[in-house]
Parts: sequence; structure tokens; C-alpha cells
Amino acid sequence: MNADIKTREYTTVSEVSGPLMIVEGVEGVAYNEIVEIETPAGEARSGQVLEVKDDIAVVQVFEGTTDLNTRDTKARFTGETAKIGVSKDMMGRIFNGTGKPIDGGPEIIPDVELDINGNPMNPASREFPAEFIQTGISTIDGMNTLVRGQKLPIFSGSGLPHNDLAAQIARQAKVVGSDDEFAVIFGAMGITHEEANFFMRDFERTGALEKVTVFMNLADDPAIERILTPKMALTTAEYFAFELGMHVLVILTDLSNYCEALREISAARDEVPGRRGYPGYMYTDLATIYERAGRIGGKEGSITQMPILVMPQDDITHPIPDLTGYITEGQIVLARDIHRKGIYPPVDVLPSLSRLMSGGIGDGRTRDDHSGVSDQLYSAYAEGRELRDLVAVVGEEALTERDQSFLAFADEFENQFITQAKDEDRTIVETLDLGWKLLTILPKNELKRVKDEMVEKYYPE
Repeated sequence: MNADIKTREYTTVSEVSGPLMIVEGVEGVAYNEIVEIETPAGEARSGQVLEVKDDIAVVQVFEGTTDLNTRDTKARFTGETAKIGVSKDMMGRIFNGTGKPIDGGPEIIPDVELDINGNPMNPASREFPAEFIQTGISTIDGMNTLVRGQKLPIFSGSGLPHNDLAAQIARQAKVVGSDDEFAVIFGAMGITHEEANFFMRDFERTGALEKVTVFMNLADDPAIERILTPKMALTTAEYFAFELGMHVLVILTDLSNYCEALREISAARDEVPGRRGYPGYMYTDLATIYERAGRIGGKEGSITQMPILVMPQDDITHPIPDLTGYITEGQIVLARDIHRKGIYPPVDVLPSLSRLMSGGIGDGRTRDDHSGVSDQLYSAYAEGRELRDLVAVVGEEALTERDQSFLAFADEFENQFITQAKDEDRTIVETLDLGWKLLTILPKNELKRVKDEMVEKYYPE
């Protein structure tokens, strides 16, 4: 009997609303099941079961509900959840949001089919991230260090160069002192054709495409496909990391578009909204994405995540960055006022943070003076920024010589340490030496955050 149920075709569609379709009189249907839909014109579409109540199923249609009606539309429930066929051949390929190749190359012959929701990682078998990843960007490497297995988002604003930064990290990320190449998985959700062309051109120009697998959902693709894209990307990453033993860097952009798609589908289902209209379960949903980063004891590979999200109105208290910041292990914040000065990358180091930094730096990993230099730069820059506000009120003449040195430090820090070219790949030694060079602007007795023996060892005379 069950086999029969699974091959039954239903023509009992009772309602089509936004991206949703309601089918009545169903039997043996389960949540998240994939549905094959035939349109009145005979076109094939697919969808997913969102909700089942008694004999009514709510189906989300991936390709959108245009041209569907309640009279001639057919639905067949497959009894399977959404899966993706993965293989090593996916390296260097470009797929759409549902995992179909769009680069004109052959179809992928899968080694294995995996559920896109992944398997939960046993917390007891997780290993603490501790290996330093060099991105070549001083503000990240020196002061907000990325560690292998970490999830570290980039909080950006509309019009800021987060795409350039993402492409640069995708090209440059490596583990120092190890030959392990990073495989990069790039998941794009709701991006414009212009942005998609930028990434493709950049990866092809620099030869990075060989180690990048791209999942691309464009702004004019259906919202529901947006929900699948990060899951497709992460399932592929898990296969590369834990089955093939590779180190994978996952860059997801833009998570704000993903959350907008969640909101759209939640509104179509008439759910009670949470903060600013986003669904109440958005925290849980984001956690199912971010928590798929990490390392597993006894396995060679790892997944490091750098999700990128645009903060609406540059508001860091907006639900999307707010909930993201709760789950992830820090954040890199891009600031508009730094961008206005023509500085690239416009990273504001003061609100930025990497919670796992201490585990990935120091003697044997980066250099023994790393944490001291980072703390000292942070402290001096914070003081220099405060003095700028004071200067606006009392004028520079009113400052003491000490204060003027901090003011000069803040300017030089922005012009030399934060500023770098879009193809500049600084080693961690270059970053730390540059930090010491900047610290010479301050009086020597002000270097209170660095141990005396470090000052003796590294201070440029």
C-alpha cells in the first residue's frame, strides 16, 4: 500500500498563494518532502512540503507559482527529502541555487547523494579551532584573527566593498606552515547579475576558480531557491572536508537576502511575525547554517565560514546582524565613515572581534609578540579616535604633546595599517612589523600593553 501512496498523483490543489500551493486529500505525506509538480502547460517543477495538517499539505514551489491553477495542476509526493549529488569533480564548477551546473560543463556524476540539511555534529567530537589562517589582510590577521574551523561573519553596509573583500579572502586564504590548499565554496544568494559577473571575472582572472565551487542564486531567481542555496553549499563543503579530508573556506553572501526570503515565505504562510516582521524562528534557522562550521576529532578536514551580511541602514542592532552575532564567534565590521576617507578595506577594528583569536596566535602559530601588539594597537587607536572628537571642540593647540602623538598615530594607523591594495597579500610577519613601526609614533613609555621583553626584542630603533 505504501508504495502506492508514494506514486499517487494528486489533482486536488485547492489554493495557490505567493510561492505556496495547498493540496488537499493527501495521505502519507511528511514535512520537508520533495514534490514533483506538473503545470497545466505540461512543464515540470519541483517543490517542498512546508506543513502537513490532517489531509492538507502546504507546498512551497521552487520555480514560483506563475501559471499554476487549481484545476489542472498535478502534484506527486516523492517521499524523499532534498538531496544533492556530490563529487570531487565539483571543484572549479559553477552551479545555480538548486545545484544544477550553469557553466556549460557536463552534469556531475555523483559519488554519493547527501541530504542538504546535513548531519548534526556531535559536540563531544568537535575539536577547538586553533590553527591560524592567513588572509593577507592586516586588520583581520593582526587584530581579529581567523582560525581554522571558525565562523566569522563580515558585517557590511549597502554600497561598501564587501564583495571585493570576499573575493580577496577567497584568493588569498592559506594556513601558514602547511601545504594544505583551501578549497573555497562560494554561496551567493540574491545577488545581482553585475555582482555575479564581478565574482566570476575575478576568480577567472586570478586563476582562483580552480579551487572554488560556486553556488549562485540571482536576485531574479525565486526566493525559495535562496533558502536552499546555503544548504547546498554547506553539504558540498561537508563532503569535501569530512569525506575527502580537505580544508574548506565557505563564503556566503548575502545573508540579508536569505533572511528576506525567510520573511517572505513566513508572510505567505500567515505566521505570527517576530522582530521587524522576520519569523520568530529566524535565530534557529540561522544557527542551522552557522553551526555547520568546525572541526571533528580524528578527521583531517575542516570547515571555516565567513558569512557576509549587509546591515539595513547600517544598524548593527537589526535582527539579522544581532542574531548572527549571538551565534558566530565574533564579527568583522565594515564602517561607512572609514570608507568615505577612501580607505580599503574599510574595516573598523574597534567593534570588530574574533572570539577564538587567542587560540590561534602566539609562539609557534604566528609570533610571540602578536597578542601584545594587537592589544597595544587597539588601545592606541581607540584613544586616538576619542581625541579626534575632543579636537573638534577645543582645537589641536589645546592638546598635550602626548595626546598629539596619539592623534597622529590614529591617522597613520588608518593610512598604513588598515589601508592596503585589493591584491596585496601581507604575511603575518609584515603585518606585525608594520604594527611595531606605527607604535614608534607613540612615546616608548606609553607601550603599556606589550611586555618589556617584547619591546626590547622587536622595537625598531
